Amino acid sequence: MKNRSYSDRCPGVLRPWIADDGALVRLRLIGGVLPTSTLRDLVTIASKYADGTILLTKRTNLQLRGIDHADGCVPAALVDALGQAGLLPSPSHELVRNVMVSPLTGRIGGQADLREMALELDRRLCADPEFAALAGRFLFVLDDGRGDIESRSLDLGLMAVDAETVQLRIGSHLWGPLVPLDEAPVALLSYASRFLKLRGDGETALWHVDELPRGGEELLNEHHARDLRTQVSALAPPYGIIAQDDGRSADHVAVPDGLLTPELAATILDRAGTEVIVTPWRSVVIPDLENE
Repeated sequence: MKNRSYSDRCPGVLRPWIADDGALVRLRLIGGVLPTSTLRDLVTIASKYADGTILLTKRTNLQLRGIDHADGCVPAALVDALGQAGLLPSPSHELVRNVMVSPLTGRIGGQADLREMALELDRRLCADPEFAALAGRFLFVLDDGRGDIESRSLDLGLMAVDAETVQLRIGSHLWGPLVPLDEAPVALLSYASRFLKLRGDGETALWHVDELPRGGEELLNEHHARDLRTQVSALAPPYGIIAQDDGRSADHVAVPDGLLTPELAATILDRAGTEVIVTPWRSVVIPDLENE
């Protein structure tokens, strides 16, 4: 159990981090999904208000830095621009929208397609004022059964065992019950609600499920063994063209040091369809490419 005397300061748009080179803001993507129209807007925003680059994080989010600030706040025009680009869908919950998903889910391999389930989790998360109290580092990790992000430390999550069933995860080490895929968002948020009731108050409130005195066992009514079907792992996909299950292709593009420059962004935008996917490996997947 952690004994902190300070509150979480994980940055967002409305709560930037003030660094030596200016303010830093973090933009949260659900499962790393970034519409190409939003990426195009963001390139312009980064050039106008930040240092011109977009930093990819290991949590599949984005950061802008080198931003002018006053009294700990970034310009209102920047906030408005990010909102218009769709990158601030819930100002009250912007810090807690940390949802990592297997990047290739629904397109290549995996046991289940988690894309819609992840969006439903985000919708329910943002709809309940209670969850705005979660720490900015609280992380949901949704593995589609291939094991590519199973090893990540997490607060709550799941792993698919077949196309319709997932096993829930409680903290980084405990496993919960098997539930139908469409019931998973409600089930995960019920555990998040229990965590909020147990974590304490004020600056000493716990940030993570693993920090509870019993490591998260407090959230479970009974012991659940890990399903054998979850005992799989997968490396990050290779860079380059990968065949999708629907006959189209995806291109896994390296982003050196996770720094998306205007030039590399332009190259990606020239080829992308409706969306790209930011990965936990600080790279970008361009999906749904038609084979020539």
